[in-house]
Amino acid sequence: MKFSEIIDQASALLQRKGRLTYRSLKLEFSLDDEHLDVLREELIEGQCVAVDEDGKVLVWMGSRESRVHSPEPERVQSPKSKVQSQEAQPPSSYTPPHLAERIRAEQAALEARSGTDGERKTITALFADLKGSTALIEGLDPEEARAIIDPALQLMMDAVHRYEGYVAQALGDGIFALFGAPIAHEDHPQRALYAALRMQEEMRRYSDELRRTGRAPLPMRVGVNTGEVVVRSIRKDDLHTDYVPVGHSTNLAARMEQLATPGSILVTAYTHRLTDGYFKFKALGETQIKGVEMPLHVYEVLGAGPLRTRLQVAATRGLTRFVGRQSEMEQIKRALDQAKVGHGQIVGVMGEPGLGKSRLFYEFVGAYDYTPLRIHGCLVLEAYSVSHGKASPYLPVIELLKGYFDITVEDDERKRREKIGGKVLMLDRSLEETLPYLFSLLGVTEPDPQSSLPQMDPQIRRRRTFEAIKKLFLRESLN
Repeated sequence: MKFSEIIDQASALLQRKGRLTYRSLKLEFSLDDEHLDVLREELIEGQCVAVDEDGKVLVWMGSRESRVHSPEPERVQSPKSKVQSQEAQPPSSYTPPHLAERIRAEQAALEARSGTDGERKTITALFADLKGSTALIEGLDPEEARAIIDPALQLMMDAVHRYEGYVAQALGDGIFALFGAPIAHEDHPQRALYAALRMQEEMRRYSDELRRTGRAPLPMRVGVNTGEVVVRSIRKDDLHTDYVPVGHSTNLAARMEQLATPGSILVTAYTHRLTDGYFKFKALGETQIKGVEMPLHVYEVLGAGPLRTRLQVAATRGLTRFVGRQSEMEQIKRALDQAKVGHGQIVGVMGEPGLGKSRLFYEFVGAYDYTPLRIHGCLVLEAYSVSHGKASPYLPVIELLKGYFDITVEDDERKRREKIGGKVLMLDRSLEETLPYLFSLLGVTEPDPQSSLPQMDPQIRRRRTFEAIKKLFLRESLN
């Protein structure tokens, strides 16, 4: 029997039964693990007629046309499958308009470049789901279940969209997202991991809210892998993307998610190699993955790392010798000498990509007269513009302030408040009026419940925030 015939028969059987376990499918069609994975992927992702339930059961959803025009066959459903059947929505229903326009533009470019043959792209796939949601919503009607699960799904999708990823599927208690296609980004592995970290952070806050209402928390697990897909088309009406995975590109991300413990993020060795330095990892050793012949190295993402740019990552591995640029270096040195005697200076370096602008500043800061610039009595603060930072207002300014106050990712809110308040008041007690604006910018809750800052006009608040930063650094420059 051809595999295409197995797919047709399995689809018909699932439609007739409504629900089938993976074990029964293996016995019915004599499938090994790899062929079962392909069948599952075809029914869920290729034909969009089924959804997975707890990694054990396939639940029939029907084609889009049948869901629109035909009544659902009457059958007994678990709480989770009730939620899933109501949440099978096209990507256009939850994709922000600005991303939808870019996706449609990508389709037009794809048609111009490759016609109908499709285009091979390297992407990073992300799977995320809520562990224990079935027990949480057991006994609840669908409306109550959705009131709990929907906010969690929205948090996941918001994190993906923040870093310009594409939510390919949002069903039940999880999502499947792609970074790098259909919207192209060269830093798609970093974007996927930043999105995963943000999901976990937001889910912890949401779980705290659930606890306060007497409900159990919703721990989430995330799996990520980088690989290749062939993007064939993007439907402009509902933004559905027709793609074909190359090898185990998307399957491994799903496997990582299934291996992850609640509250963790697991990635494959390839994703780790592309993002090492940008993030902190814990090696978990080799793991045998179902459907893959050789054991694979698995890593857990612990948080954002200290490095932000490709130059910083390259520096940890060793840079080539810096040659030339004596004239440019002398100009920057003269500006520094002017600044040291009280005449503030701004130096801008312009040039085509790849000419070494970042390297020039890197060498100046670290090797001015062959000694680090800090030894010359200079306070050095660094901030960077990164491509995924467009979604974060004032990101370079925030990074600058975090460096000034020595705020790290491990600092909780109390520690951040102590560092900010302590340094400002030690510098000059007259700067106390700047603290509310600095707290707000750096994500610290204002301790005064009567503060007028939350109700302040946004334009006035923005102006006063920049005035506070200006006062702070002008006073620091006098030291």
